[in-house]
Order: sequence, then structure tokens, then C-alpha cells
Amino acid sequence: MKIYDRHERTYIEVEQYGAGKLRFLYGNAFGRVLLKLAVSPLTSRIYGRIKSTRRSTSKIPGFVEEYGIDMSDYEDREYTSFNDFFSRKLKPGKRPLGEGFISPADSKLLVYDIKDELLIKGRTYKVSELTGREDEDFEGGHALVFRLCMDDCHRFCYPAKGKCLSRNVIKGKLHTVSPISKDYKIYKENTRNVSILETEDYGKIAFIEVGAILVGRIVDNGDDFFEKGQEKGYFEIGGSTIVVLTAPNIKIDEDILEQSRKGIETIVRYGERIGERC
Repeated sequence: MKIYDRHERTYIEVEQYGAGKLRFLYGNAFGRVLLKLAVSPLTSRIYGRIKSTRRSTSKIPGFVEEYGIDMSDYEDREYTSFNDFFSRKLKPGKRPLGEGFISPADSKLLVYDIKDELLIKGRTYKVSELTGREDEDFEGGHALVFRLCMDDCHRFCYPAKGKCLSRNVIKGKLHTVSPISKDYKIYKENTRNVSILETEDYGKIAFIEVGAILVGRIVDNGDDFFEKGQEKGYFEIGGSTIVVLTAPNIKIDEDILEQSRKGIETIVRYGERIGERC
């Protein structure tokens, strides 16, 4: 998989975490039988409990070394479990806020235009399939798909100042959000938290936290009012995705749009500028 580093202006080849196991589940006849069990919330809860034990801390040093995680970015403390480490907090100032509309998370970003229907990773969606609501209209805007990998910080923030109009939990399956699951409508089928936000500078946006395979839990802080860059919540163990739907009054930075037109994700960081009001 090739991704774009906008700071170094270069491309990086990366391997999907657990790629071999995922290919077996999604690409093998026997694997697809097991897939039904793997994507169930029960399996995720069991896995989450295992990774919440004191014994699971033994996995932390190897994980940090394998993925080159810079632990100086995070709180300096003892972790009680792998799950505790996984939802680690950033130190203040480690992700300075940029001007304009910001990324809600350390992630890999693809941008899609919102028309009558959305074409995301080869699958067609209506906005209502993502939000679970028929009354939200973002036509002419953008769908921003932020994919968090296992080695990313799994805390996420508000991309602008505003207030929460509504929030809803839609229960479902827990497919992987990697390209391996392209034959499934994961943004319709997967468990997700949907918040409709009214922002001061960019109008209404939908902020959708999408669960994924082996994600133990999505934690939303439940703020009624919020500041730009304020933490909104976090994912427990497992890679996952945030989908943000915007109105047409946000102009996404051209380097991100250029890569998205090629189908290539751009690396972005929590608090980094990704666009501006137009």
C-alpha cells in the first residue's frame, strides 16, 4: 500500500497490520466462514478484555519497537494493560493546532466529493446510509475519510469550535476498515457513533466514528459545546476510521485533493491544518 507524506513530499510503502490474517479471512473460502465470527461485537469484546489484563503489557515494548512509535510524544507513565497503552494520551503541545479546518486525528486521509451518492473505496453510499438519518444534506461538500492504523494515536479531537446538535450510536458489525474489506459496505454495516455538529466557521458537519475489527469500544466524551482541537474521545484497541461530512464552504488543501484523486491516502496529524473556509 502506498501513502503520501505531505511534509516530506514523498511516498511511503506500508504493510497493513495483520495483513496475512485479514487476507485469509476475506480472501479464503474457509476464512470467510470464520469471518462472521471475527466481525461480531462479542469477539471484539472478548479480545478487548484479554488486552485489558496486566499480562498484556508484555506486548507493549515489541509493538513500540516494530512500529517506531516515538513515546516522547505521550504521557510518561506506567501502563496497566496493552489497551491502556493503546489509548495513550498525547503530551500537551505535541500536536500544535494549525490555522483553518484541522485534522481530528493522526491518520491517513482520503477526500471524496458528495453528490447524490458517494463513491468511497469502490462502494456507493447515500449520506443517509452513513449517518442513519434522512434529514441531513451535505451535497456539494466533502466526505473526509480518516483511517487510523494500529500504531497511530487513537485520541481524536473536534476540527472546529461549535456545539453538538445530536449524537446517535448505530450498532452493527466490525469489519476491518482496510482496503482488504472492499467488497463490503463497511461504512453502512459497521458499528458507528454519529454526531451532528454546528461549527462557528464551517456550518454543520457530521462526525462519524466507525468501529472496526477488534475495536473494543468507541468512547465519546459527550460534550455539548467544544473548542477547536478539544479532545472528543478515543478508540480502544484496534484500527478504525473517522468520517467527516462537510458543507460546500470548506476548501480542502490542494495537495490532499491531488493525492485523493489518485486514490492515495495522505498522512495527517491530530490538529494539523487540512483546509480553510471558502
